[in-house]
Amino acid sequence: MTQMAGARAFDTGTLKSMSSAPSSPSGQVTPQHPTSDASASGATPDAAASAPPRLPDDPRYARFIVDLFGVMAYGELSGFERLSSDARFSPTLHDRATLGRLAVIEFEHFEMVSAHLAALGVDVETAMTPFQPSIDSFHERTRPGDWYESLMKAYVIDAISDDFYTALAGRLDAPTRELIGRIQSADEQGPLLQERLQAALADDPRLASRLALWGRRLVGEALTQAQRIGIERAFLGALLFAGAEEDQEKETLLLFSQLTRNHSRRMSVLGLTA
Repeated sequence: MTQMAGARAFDTGTLKSMSSAPSSPSGQVTPQHPTSDASASGATPDAAASAPPRLPDDPRYARFIVDLFGVMAYGELSGFERLSSDARFSPTLHDRATLGRLAVIEFEHFEMVSAHLAALGVDVETAMTPFQPSIDSFHERTRPGDWYESLMKAYVIDAISDDFYTALAGRLDAPTRELIGRIQSADEQGPLLQERLQAALADDPRLASRLALWGRRLVGEALTQAQRIGIERAFLGALLFAGAEEDQEKETLLLFSQLTRNHSRRMSVLGLTA
């Protein structure tokens, strides 16, 4: 569900999408988890998830949902472009075919998000446009030096984005959770990239220190910026966690700490130090 050399969601575009939600006079976004007509009438969560999607009644939450899907859509589209481009530099034809397949999956994810936005009555280009500069800037700041760094970037950002969406999805409305779940279940990147990275490291152990350092930089870029913007604006904590502002900041930092620990475990699986 992510893209080569980029964060499908957990990058500056995602943060910008959250920060653009209207805030209360105190500067905090009021969490809104609207109840659909189906759930209000006593329908099961599965029935609510299968109901035709519609924008939530609350305008602040509706704006957040459109922004969330807008940044997801552009992340998937840019992922398709970058995987397709990086495939040209693959050391073998098998690698080229593998990256080509992953690029196709990225475009399929883009089409899934686009179709969902269309069902909501939202133009996908309109939803994506505000986040194009920030996502492109993230890619420029973390431009890989070679094909192996491209693989590592795809692997790291795909995984941390999945972790973030897992934490986010449980606090969102049923149709949004259902779409995120379908995209995650259709994501083949993680296992394929892990397998290829393990093979590359086995073939050339000299890659280990360079890729470990690169992985740390990628996570640092994502989380440092997320912490700074999230704490300064308080929108992330207010969206994800109820309670006082100090409790929201604490829970947000705990989330970021968990994301970092998950990254460390994945690096260990590769035989690298995080």
